[in-house]
Amino acid sequence: MLKRSLVAVAVVALLAVSVQAGEIKSHQWPCDYKFLEITSIPVFMDIGWYMKIKDQDKLEIVLVQDATDLHKFRGCVDLNIESNFAFELSCKINKGTVVPGDYACDFPVTNVGGVGASTIKVCAQITNANLANVTVAAGTKHVQVATVKIKVKPI
Repeated sequence: MLKRSLVAVAVVALLAVSVQAGEIKSHQWPCDYKFLEITSIPVFMDIGWYMKIKDQDKLEIVLVQDATDLHKFRGCVDLNIESNFAFELSCKINKGTVVPGDYACDFPVTNVGGVGASTIKVCAQITNANLANVTVAAGTKHVQVATVKIKVKPI
């Protein structure tokens, strides 16, 4: 029994010496932190470029006679545009056969818009209108005399 006690004391003494040599303290205990998922967030994007002219079906340009030139008519409309890219607009007017004259369209301020919402004014006009050769009866209201085509390109 004495032998066993001596062996036990020797083992305890060896363990005490080996622990002191490495000296591990509880606040320095090695650990391996792991990533834990705590939430998920959806991610969205607009695929490709888009441009939308709002209320297209309600847009129209009404020509009004110029007070200083009886052969000139002009009218404008605002285009409310939403886009996810910077753009430049161009216009082309296709004249009808109702009122002979020189037709044109233009943007009086700017034809450039950016990302988000933009308002751009487009105008149409007839100069040198030959009212003597109009092909509809006088007093006819709301007659379509031309069509303005709008084109867009990124900048």
